[in-house]
Amino acid sequence: MGKEIRVLSPTAILGYGFPIESFKKGLAKNPDLIAVDAGSTDPGPYYLGAGKSFTDRTAVKRDLKLMLKAGVERKIPVIVGTAGGSGANEHLNWCLDIVREIAKEEDLHFKLAYINSEIDKETLRSYYDKDRVLPLEHDEDNYLAELDEAVRVVGQMGVEPIIEALKNDADVIIAGRVYDPTVFAAMGIMKGFDPGLAFHMGKILECAAIASDPGSGSDCMFGTLGENYFILEPLNEKRRCTTVSVAAHTLYEKSNPLKLHGPGGVLDLTGCNFEQLDERRVKVTGSRFIPGEQYTIKLEAARLIGYRTLSIAGTRDPIMISQIDDIIKAVRKTVEENFDDIDPSDYSLIFKIYGKNGVMGDLEPLKGVISHELGIIIDVVAKTQELANTICSFARSTMLHYGYPGRVATAGNLAFPYSPSDLKAGEVYEFCLNYLLIVDDPLELCSIHYEDM
Repeated sequence: MGKEIRVLSPTAILGYGFPIESFKKGLAKNPDLIAVDAGSTDPGPYYLGAGKSFTDRTAVKRDLKLMLKAGVERKIPVIVGTAGGSGANEHLNWCLDIVREIAKEEDLHFKLAYINSEIDKETLRSYYDKDRVLPLEHDEDNYLAELDEAVRVVGQMGVEPIIEALKNDADVIIAGRVYDPTVFAAMGIMKGFDPGLAFHMGKILECAAIASDPGSGSDCMFGTLGENYFILEPLNEKRRCTTVSVAAHTLYEKSNPLKLHGPGGVLDLTGCNFEQLDERRVKVTGSRFIPGEQYTIKLEAARLIGYRTLSIAGTRDPIMISQIDDIIKAVRKTVEENFDDIDPSDYSLIFKIYGKNGVMGDLEPLKGVISHELGIIIDVVAKTQELANTICSFARSTMLHYGYPGRVATAGNLAFPYSPSDLKAGEVYEFCLNYLLIVDDPLELCSIHYEDM
């Protein structure tokens, strides 16, 4: 089949784990690269805003130890993207501490490269001043206002910083926020393989065995990139890739089924073809990468919007269940009247009712309540933790003892699975700064550092 690049993807996200037997089978195929995506925006904005990882340190260390030992012993480059879950400096340093700890404990010697992707506000303002900021999906320009509110900002780097580190003979590369497929695609693109195929294979490999049947984010996938194709194969005998499973995952997390925008251009899947090679392998051809007229970097940022307190309860009273909407309205009104000296904009009181539109909300097509019990979450976000505590406590006690028509029991309307009943969840963040930056050099917003372990 000519020259190929073989890539081992151990797990969907670093810290999600993988069977050692699957990993060994991948190593037996002599990969040219071991790569893993370590982060995602899926868990929401809290982790970027708070500077914390959504994956557990012990679990991350377990996965990294296996990867680093195998890579160093076999002289296979190891690349980690979106370190620490969100890729800002605090997340990157968190992951680097684990890498250095493993190297010391296991007596591993290698050249480490780490790449920062957090961008300071002064730099971000300078891009605005030079008219190099593009809004995404909205016309109103709130860039400077949102920038002032942002706690931290990262830019999704492309393959170029990874390629630069590989060209400088880095054995292990730990990158901040990256465009997810890049850690899998960079080596192939560096060696002259088709970038469309490299990015498409990276799009699949970033989620490891999720693209197999049955799918799993905690198992290994192997990708082979050729001159005009790539081949995917799960490494657990219990799983197989099918044209359906791979095509379905190609559509995963995309607003447009045929085009996927990223740094420097668009992955075009209009002419993509999926072929079943055997029971467990799928061959993909026809993916194209179309370079953009301008090289752009997508920003991700989070801003603090308040503090949260939750109360989780349940009810099995059919009389209460039949009146739940009216009860919620009455509780909300009682809260407003009791705290009429507090600006309503200082807090939000949300009731999530599981068993009645709890998942889909107003989009739920089944409007009637058919459940014999309801799960109730009283969710308060306020300007201060103290205010959130106050509103949640009052709403909970009001609902607990509310006297609705036809009520029989008077000891209380709600069952609480936890004591204390009110859970103080702390800071609440939301994503902001949905913009692109136009850059002349794909490396200009990140910095690459080297360290001999």
